Amino acid sequence: MKYGSFLKQARKTAGLSQEALAEKLYMPRSTISKVENDRMELRFSDVLRWFQTTNAPEALAASLCGVDIASLMQNLTMLVGGFSRWIW
Repeated sequence: MKYGSFLKQARKTAGLSQEALAEKLYMPRSTISKVENDRMELRFSDVLRWFQTTNAPEALAASLCGVDIASLMQNLTMLVGGFSRWIW
């Protein structure tokens, strides 16, 4: 299963550079790059730390359930936007 794009999106959403994330995870920046480009796989414990560090538990849950994260986020954005318009 290719999950580099999920991890990259979580990092970018958290506003972290590869260097900053590498520091937080105690990994070389080259490892972050390889993982995001699907040239290297992480242990499950490292994937958990990645999502915890990027504060993206919904992305982890979605990927574990086989849900497309981009679609999930788009649907949530539409739901929240529609709900807020309905309230106001």
